[in-house]
Amino acid sequence: MKKTYVLDTNVLLYSPGAILTFGDNDVVIPEVVLEELDNLKKINGDLGLNARHAARLIDKLRKDGKLSEGITLPGGGKLRVEVNHYDTKIPPTWDILKPDNRIIQVCKALKENGEDVYLITKDTFERIKADTIDIKVDDFYEEVVPEFDNQYTGRIDVYASNESIEKLFKEKKLPKNELTYYDIAKQKYEIPELVVNQFLIIHSSVNNKQTALGRFDGKNIVPLLYKDSKLLGVSPRNVGQKFMMECLCTEADKAPLVVIKGPAGTAKTLFSLAAGLQKIIEDQTGQYRRILVCRPNVTMDEEIGFLPGSEQEKIAPFMRPVFDNLEILIDSDEKERYKNEKELNDKIQELFDRRIITTEAVAYLRGRSIVKNWVIIDEAQNLTPKQVKAIITRVGEGTKLILIGDPEQIDQAFLDSRSNGLCYASEKMKGSALCFQVTLKYDECERSPLAFEGAKRL
Repeated sequence: MKKTYVLDTNVLLYSPGAILTFGDNDVVIPEVVLEELDNLKKINGDLGLNARHAARLIDKLRKDGKLSEGITLPGGGKLRVEVNHYDTKIPPTWDILKPDNRIIQVCKALKENGEDVYLITKDTFERIKADTIDIKVDDFYEEVVPEFDNQYTGRIDVYASNESIEKLFKEKKLPKNELTYYDIAKQKYEIPELVVNQFLIIHSSVNNKQTALGRFDGKNIVPLLYKDSKLLGVSPRNVGQKFMMECLCTEADKAPLVVIKGPAGTAKTLFSLAAGLQKIIEDQTGQYRRILVCRPNVTMDEEIGFLPGSEQEKIAPFMRPVFDNLEILIDSDEKERYKNEKELNDKIQELFDRRIITTEAVAYLRGRSIVKNWVIIDEAQNLTPKQVKAIITRVGEGTKLILIGDPEQIDQAFLDSRSNGLCYASEKMKGSALCFQVTLKYDECERSPLAFEGAKRL
């Protein structure tokens, strides 16, 4: 039986092309959705852009017929705009002037007319309300990756003989057929299927205390080059941080893209800043011109666009985590660090005054070509798949791009652990020779005992 999909406004704001993705089924847009799109078309940022895109697509389809009667879509279904059914009864306490309730009212009317109706919305509460009156509901994903627990982590535990581990240390390489991996699903040991640039914790098959760390280069397992490095006084304290160190310290021509996922307190931002400052200030090779830090929740549109001050002054409140980490890097002596707050702040401000570090809103990266920069995208879990694609494709020669974030702390209403840009980039760039990535674990939280306990329990 042909289905009828009723689209909420947020679906078109998330993906304007959603109209064309339902095959030979019918697509209905309530007229209130058009009103909401019209109200959003002039705002800055991705919402306004997608509202205009959706309007242009509907207008283009309109030329092939009448929207009130139905226009044939490329997949064989029909698109129509629904302006009727105001007399259909919904719970009396629901305000009919509220767009969500009007959309549900249209769904109920179409169902009563014998259609197999599905409400497609990214609004959780709207799905709950529709379900209470027996309307079938579903979310919409334009680009979706596996469930969080099944996503690529960039690391794997394997086993090898003592002789093989010694061979890795002596010969600086080890064939993967000398490794074994326990497959839980099959409940047996077998040679692991490895991904290019995947990190390995190699356990001795006879001595639990003997381990080695390595990386699969596409042919062999090779030792880590930077696991014992120190960046501005910061050293890795656990296996995950050693893998992160390898990602960050590998030169941009070999690892121009780094993806680091992990819970709060695992030092993702700290290490990313430390590695960049080490390259620019300490090494002084001229490889990178500056550190550019961006956060996706700084939209520079109606939320903060009318605040007084320069761009940097507007962004500053959102960049406070960057300042917190710089305080640690500028003065590694924990006992002396905060005795002279003014001196500490002056040292940090000098980094910005000399443009060693600059900050920008993610929206301002569109259209740029970024050359010889150390680029950190903090809180990248709040990016959409389209945004992360736009950022990666802005990377020019000599630039190193670091995407960091916690997929379990998403602030954007339309995103979750399967549809955010950080996880999308991780899955799609899996196996690329140009991408190094690692997911840190809860027990690798080093911020404080309380931070570790909170990350584990909450």
